[in-house]
Amino acid sequence: MTIRYEANPPKILPDVNTDESIKKFVDRIKIISKKCDAIHLTENVLGYQRASPLDVGKIIKNEMPNLPITVSLRVRDKTEEEISDFVEKCIDIGFSGILILMGDPSQTGKKDSGQIPSLTVKKLRERNIDSKIDLYLSVPNKPNFSKLEKKFDAKPKGFMTQVVQNVKQVQELSNNLKGFAVIPIILFPSQKNEKSAAFLNLDLESYSQEFEELLKKAHEITGDILITSPNDFSGLNEFLNEFAI
Repeated sequence: MTIRYEANPPKILPDVNTDESIKKFVDRIKIISKKCDAIHLTENVLGYQRASPLDVGKIIKNEMPNLPITVSLRVRDKTEEEISDFVEKCIDIGFSGILILMGDPSQTGKKDSGQIPSLTVKKLRERNIDSKIDLYLSVPNKPNFSKLEKKFDAKPKGFMTQVVQNVKQVQELSNNLKGFAVIPIILFPSQKNEKSAAFLNLDLESYSQEFEELLKKAHEITGDILITSPNDFSGLNEFLNEFAI
C-alpha cells in the first residue's frame, strides 16, 4: 500500500538563486516524506525549465536513502542517447521507477525529437532495463481502452493516470488494466489549487466534498495513489497530518 507525493522541482529563473531554491525544495520533501511512503519528481512540467529531477533526486537520496523515488522522463525533447543517459543515471542514483511520457511542448522552443513513450519503453525492455528499474507509461483518466494496444504491447510495469475525478474512473481503469500496476493521480482540493482544478475541468466545490472518499476508495482499489498539490504544499501537509487511509 503506497501514498506518493508529486513534487515539481523549482523553476530556473534569472533573478532567483537556484541552489537556494533546491535547498528549500529538499527541506519540503523532508517534511512531507514523514506522511507519505514515496515521492514522484516531475521533469519540466508544462514545458517550463526547472531544476533537474536527477540533481534534486540525488540530493534527496543522499539525505533520505530509504525514501522510494519515481521520476518523470520527457521524451519529447530528448534523443535516444539522451534518454539512455537519463535512465542510466536514474538507476545509478537508486530511483525505484520512471514514468515515461511525451511531456508538454518546451517553453524554450526546443524542437520535438519524434520519440514515442511506448516505443521507448519497448526499447528499454529489450535491453533488460526493466530488471533494474520499474517502467511506467501514462494514461488519460477516461481512456479509450481499445486504442491503448501499443502501450499494452510495450509491457510497462504499470500506468500512472491523469488526475482522476471520481471513484468510478479509478474502478474502470483498474478493471481494464488488469495485469498492470495502476497509480491514480489525485489533486488536493484547495483555493490555492483552484487554477489547476479549472485547467482540469474540475468543479472544485463538489470535488472537495468527495475528496477523502476518493482517496480512500482509490487506495482500496489500486493500493497505490499519487497526490498532487502544485500550489499548496502547506495545505496538503496539514491535511496529511490528520488523514489516515
